[in-house]
Amino acid sequence: MAASVNRTNTESNNGIENLIAARNSLKLSLEKSKALGLALEKAGSRLEEINQRLPSLAAAIRPIRADKDALVAVGGHINRAVGPAAAVLKVFDAVHGLEKSLLSDPRNELPGYLSVLKRLEEALRFLGDNCGLAIQWLEDIVEYLEDNRVADERYILNLKKSLKSLRELQNDGERAHLDGGLLDAALDQLENEFRRLLTEHSVPLPMSSPSLGEQACIAPSALPVTVIQKLHAILGRLIANKRLEKCISIYVEVRSSNVRASLQALDLDYLEISVSEFNDVQSIEGYIAQWGKHLEFAVKHLFEAEYKLCNDVFERIGPDVWMGCFAKIVAQAGILAFLQFGKTVTESKKDPVKLLKLLDIFASLNKLRLDFNRLFGGAACAEIQNLTRDLIKRVIEGAAEIFWELRFQVELQRKSSPPPEGNVLRVVSFLTEYCNKLLGENYKPILTQVLVIHRSWKREKFQERLFVNEILNVIKAVELNLETWMKAYEDSTLSCLFGMNIHWHLYKHLKGTKLGDLLGESWLREHEHLKEYYATVFLKDSWGKLPSHLSRENLILFSGGHATARDLVKKRLKAFNEAFDEMYKKQSKWVISEGDLREKTCQLMVQAVVPVYRSYMQNYGPLVEQDASSSKYAKYTVHALENMLLSLFQPRPVRYGSFKGRSPGGKLELDLRRTTTSVV
Repeated sequence: MAASVNRTNTESNNGIENLIAARNSLKLSLEKSKALGLALEKAGSRLEEINQRLPSLAAAIRPIRADKDALVAVGGHINRAVGPAAAVLKVFDAVHGLEKSLLSDPRNELPGYLSVLKRLEEALRFLGDNCGLAIQWLEDIVEYLEDNRVADERYILNLKKSLKSLRELQNDGERAHLDGGLLDAALDQLENEFRRLLTEHSVPLPMSSPSLGEQACIAPSALPVTVIQKLHAILGRLIANKRLEKCISIYVEVRSSNVRASLQALDLDYLEISVSEFNDVQSIEGYIAQWGKHLEFAVKHLFEAEYKLCNDVFERIGPDVWMGCFAKIVAQAGILAFLQFGKTVTESKKDPVKLLKLLDIFASLNKLRLDFNRLFGGAACAEIQNLTRDLIKRVIEGAAEIFWELRFQVELQRKSSPPPEGNVLRVVSFLTEYCNKLLGENYKPILTQVLVIHRSWKREKFQERLFVNEILNVIKAVELNLETWMKAYEDSTLSCLFGMNIHWHLYKHLKGTKLGDLLGESWLREHEHLKEYYATVFLKDSWGKLPSHLSRENLILFSGGHATARDLVKKRLKAFNEAFDEMYKKQSKWVISEGDLREKTCQLMVQAVVPVYRSYMQNYGPLVEQDASSSKYAKYTVHALENMLLSLFQPRPVRYGSFKGRSPGGKLELDLRRTTTSVV
């Protein structure tokens, strides 16, 4: 019984376990069915997507109509064509990877920037060399596909159109098609950096015209070595990309502007003066003196510095390039204005002062001759050379013409009237001083050189004696003029005064001078003796006659009769006063130019008249001083008479006394305005 119960219990337990297992199995099946349903649902959408893509896939596969063997054969061709194309595409990707670095500011890391740029250039060279090859391979495979009918005609046609477009872009030669303009943008950045380096280190130094005596201290400093090295590095890349002309343009613009700024402090506005803006050379002779100093400063310091700097910056490119660059800088900086000013002076009216100024110009140019030949001797400076040669030619011809005409123009003055005051004309003083200058150390070597060159152009020899003789001829012409004017006076006393004036002036102002040494001691002594002669005659024929009016004759006979003696004294004093007044009035308009001669002459006049007058008045003055009309006869005190004599012959204010410019015929013309002119 118990066994039966146990068996029953065991069976019951097994059934329960089976039910539980069946339930779990059913539950698992339901979960799998559910998962499968979800999977089928998802697969349905994917199948729908595949179903939608099948037409396009079918269209893509449709052009390939070859059999399996043909497809296997074409595979190798395609692989060989795709290899170069893939390499090209890889380089394209690398090019675009450089874009960020190349669009940054080069100043931050110039060497690194240049390195990246060089990589870009190499990449572009690769693309330029291989794009055509890749296109050619692709064209070959398309031709193969077409020949072997591996694809349909429309597919082949589309491939041909695409390759044709690539070929046209490749044949166009535009670099921007390869890099999208990246290289040009990078080169523009380098040009800006080139300009920045130049501008920041091209600073004009402060200058002032009076300080030109210290020229060496104010020349602009050269660029630092590190800056020049950077410029070299930038130039290397820009030249490699055919941008040299742009570099030169930037360099010329910056450096010429710097030189102009350096010169502005010198106040060079006078260089723009035209011939119509001044009457003669004398009105601008101060500018001519400045011109020589300023030109020397510009050439020896400013232009010299630019010459060296152009060589330093562009020496690796070649002399033609840096010399051309230098020529543009100096032309834009102002060398042409200096030469034009010199030409303007040569075109002004002719007068003796102009000769001296032309010699000053020649001396300045001759002093700079070696510098001009070295700095401006290249073919690039042809314009400067031509203008300089033309200026020198004008200076030499103008100076020689004025010098050889001078004597004839002095001779033309001989027909003029003598000075009414009897004074020494300013033109006489001017000519003697002028000839002394021509004989002096400053002008004689220059003028001699000018005359030698001028005669050599005519294939004639020059001897120094020709120069000396011409100076002597000018002085002889002056002497003849003076002698002619002396003879032209109607008043012989005034003629003597004039003779006394001119002979003393010539002796005094030429003794101990170059001209006086040339004329000789005997010539000088002759003029000194002539001065003494005319002074003696002048005194004898004028003031020496006055004492004769104060005769004592018969006054002793009438010593017992005061009335008779008084009448005789009155008569003689009246005659003396009338003669004195007439002579004083006439001679008060006359002039003795030299102060020492004037003082000596007046003293001689006082010695000739005053002692006689004093003695006469002491002895006989009381006879008339008691008379009611004594003032008519005792008109002057001794002191007043002496002062009047000592006040004579004073010079008048000098208003004129110069050389005139050009006569209607274009000849040198002297203008003597004598009536108010004397030498003080």
